Amino acid sequence: MHKPKLTIDLFTQVQSDLEARQYQVLAALKSISEDFQQNRIYPHISYLIDIYRTLGDISNRLKDLRNKFPKRIKKIDFVNQEIEHEVVFVDGSDLQQVEEFIEWALPYIKAKIEEGKTIYEFVNEEIILEEVGIIPSYTDEGYFFVPDNKDAKLLLFQYEVSIFQSAQDKYRSLKTDFLKALEQGRALLSPNAIKLDLIDEYKKLPNPATYSFQTTLDFPFNETIFPIVKRKLLKQLVN
Repeated sequence: MHKPKLTIDLFTQVQSDLEARQYQVLAALKSISEDFQQNRIYPHISYLIDIYRTLGDISNRLKDLRNKFPKRIKKIDFVNQEIEHEVVFVDGSDLQQVEEFIEWALPYIKAKIEEGKTIYEFVNEEIILEEVGIIPSYTDEGYFFVPDNKDAKLLLFQYEVSIFQSAQDKYRSLKTDFLKALEQGRALLSPNAIKLDLIDEYKKLPNPATYSFQTTLDFPFNETIFPIVKRKLLKQLVN
């Protein structure tokens, strides 16, 4: 079944029916909310934040543009000795429709972001990160383990930190490769024992930085647990 989606085009197609576009926005947010109720927060939370920032930026630019338009006298108040001005040709224009539609939508999007953040913060608190053994000075590559409680498995991954630079700043991202899954029985092995097995099996890293994640949550793995684990690990490595 095709799910309604929020797109920037939805907010800039002023020739189309306003009421229909409002319905599309609310339908898309309702669909996201249904996933949130199933504790599935990615990729929705990232996308909502991006579109909220983009729409806010468009709105601010439209306000700046409106302030630069020529103005004319709308009313003269002789009693209070005040002159009220109005912008010459924004009222009723396509730009005004775009601005008003965005201003209408932003509170709905913000409310949905807050809904997703509440789940994110709860899950983040319920996931514990622990160092396994002695952590070497080189931590740009290594291993980590994370439970998938829905499938009663412990998933083992290799990670690598990538650095890329923009004109303004330097960014780090985390590349992960799935190695294997341990059944619940084997997952009772100590983290140190699992680390030693990995060192023996994968010769590339003789002294790897290794991290263990623990949680009792059985939330969806790919849509919630794993993205939060990756963010938590990257934060640990950067700090």
